[in-house]
Amino acid sequence: MDKLKQFIRLKLVVLCLLVMPLLLGVSIPGAMTQGDHPLSGQTIDMSILGLSGWLPSSLGVDMASELFAPYALENYGYTVNFSFAGAPFDQLFQLAAASLATRSAEYNIIISDSQWLGALAEPGWIVDIDELIANGIPDLNIPPQPNLDLEWYSSVVPDTYMTYPDGSGELWGLPQEGDVQALFVRTDYTSNPDEMAAFEAEYGYPIPQTFEDYENLTMDQFEQLAAFFTRPEDDLYGVIMQHSRGYDYLSMQLYPFMLSRGGQIWNPETRDVYGYLNSPINAEALEWNRRMLDYGPPGGLDIGIAENVNFFVEGKGVFAIQWAAVGLVMLTDENRDNVIVVPPPTFAQEDGSTNRIWSMGGQPWVLNSFNDEAHMRVAVDFMNWWYLPETQLEYARRGGNPTDAVTLNDPGFDDINPWNRAYRYMLQPDRATDFWHEPNYSEMLSLQQEAFSTYASGQSDDPAAVLEWVACQQQEILFDNGRTTTAPPDVCGSVSPP
Repeated sequence: MDKLKQFIRLKLVVLCLLVMPLLLGVSIPGAMTQGDHPLSGQTIDMSILGLSGWLPSSLGVDMASELFAPYALENYGYTVNFSFAGAPFDQLFQLAAASLATRSAEYNIIISDSQWLGALAEPGWIVDIDELIANGIPDLNIPPQPNLDLEWYSSVVPDTYMTYPDGSGELWGLPQEGDVQALFVRTDYTSNPDEMAAFEAEYGYPIPQTFEDYENLTMDQFEQLAAFFTRPEDDLYGVIMQHSRGYDYLSMQLYPFMLSRGGQIWNPETRDVYGYLNSPINAEALEWNRRMLDYGPPGGLDIGIAENVNFFVEGKGVFAIQWAAVGLVMLTDENRDNVIVVPPPTFAQEDGSTNRIWSMGGQPWVLNSFNDEAHMRVAVDFMNWWYLPETQLEYARRGGNPTDAVTLNDPGFDDINPWNRAYRYMLQPDRATDFWHEPNYSEMLSLQQEAFSTYASGQSDDPAAVLEWVACQQQEILFDNGRTTTAPPDVCGSVSPP
């Protein structure tokens, strides 16, 4: 009987040793050997489509080749080679759509802009991430992928990079690069004792010096700072912003002036634009945004991301409102000791409170739904590897912006890059937001960029009329495409382009 009891105890111990790692979410060493993987011994060529000249895209591709390929060989027993195809922001969607419309697997993984999720998901071109997590892809023998059901740093991450339709909770992408707008500050000017004394004497308060000071800096105060440091005779300007009508540059710089002051660009539940975009608050935002050109370098209407970088690193701007994603190129050997990165200004409200809502940037990974079994399995393996804590930490060390809670909550995260604290601070739903992810985003965006630019350039001096026309046109687009049940009002029939 004693031997029987000992045998039973031994069996229970063995069972516990087998079950406990599963309960704790830890993989059992040797559970997937090279020989177990269906691609073991094979060579797979993978193609990633992304943004040319965009640092986060190149970081992801470089890590795929340098780190994932040897990982896959060691752990799964297959050889994978990655190639990269790229195009600028304003051309990439057309390149992706032209390929996917033919049901091509030319690009196995795509680095999409967040606004494209609807246009890619509606035709069935990309993998449903909810289904992949819960059920896998049975037709391709891909098992469920619960490891991709991660805890994100805040709700703004899935809302921006994963979800379509807005508010639905349906997931179509996985975040490749998180991004927010930040304020890059030249401290060799703002902390210069003579400049500090002169500014305080003129305006009655000191120039902000710390991260916490900038948390409380209002846009009214920031405009005074920008005016103070604008010295064309010295080829020095107060603030470099992006007012170009290319892609979404002007819109992304204009939205904070609208949203932070209570304006809206549409109703995401009803998908109505008219009655929301064309508001007095938004008309004031257009005026304020145009006024900021007074504190920037000549040719401000041509400044996009690259031009912003160039002016700043050339030392021509004391402040720059720029994407955190390009922090690596904003900071050079010459300026890094004299630059801090802080949150962009907050906006004073009529009741004395402040509010700060700036635009979200960044891109998700999306998986081509026309991949065959081998390419889909490598794509899924890569996604699982990409979100390993050690991979995300390495991505941050190389200058990328992770979005998972584990990495951003690491006590050392803020110290990895000079912009990390501002990035993490802004990556909250009450401080940053994305705009529509609609299938018709491209048409809606191009017409508003053109219209907003007519006001920024001075071709039109009636901001309310500009917004009226855009609201009418976007309402028509959404109504004609069955995205809203609300037709444009009759008044739109007499509204002319600005």
